[in-house]
Amino acid sequence: MNGKNGRGLRKQKNMRPIRCPYCGSPIVYRSADGIYKENKGDVHLYVCTRYPECDSYVRVHAGTNIPVGTLANQKLRTLRRSAHQYFDQLYLSGIMSKEEAYSWLAYIIQAPMSQAHIGHLGEYYCQLVIDESKKLLDSRKRVSACRHLQLIQGGNTV
Repeated sequence: MNGKNGRGLRKQKNMRPIRCPYCGSPIVYRSADGIYKENKGDVHLYVCTRYPECDSYVRVHAGTNIPVGTLANQKLRTLRRSAHQYFDQLYLSGIMSKEEAYSWLAYIIQAPMSQAHIGHLGEYYCQLVIDESKKLLDSRKRVSACRHLQLIQGGNTV
């Protein structure tokens, strides 16, 4: 038993079941079979019991039952993927380090670093991350294009 007099165990028994944020139905932990076209990695998910009518789910970290974020419907999952693609380019392109990128993300969403994860963002903040990431990436492209033009014209770059 956990804690004195089994208090940890009682707390677990008294925990309320997780509910779907879209329809309020209970959530179940299950294999991604039938949801993912192929589930070669034996991925598991938390899924709304009304799936597929309610298309809300979240995958878990491999080998655990810990979700990578919060439950999301198709629209939010698509936004999160897009936000991650743009966000990842901030450090993959060398604009900033990965640590700096997550610090930037925390600043953009006005949250502590411990909560700066795209898997926890809603639609509004996903779109904000996409838009702000695009601005930084476009700015980098413009600077790079100017340097290239200066080199072609025989100018010096600093």
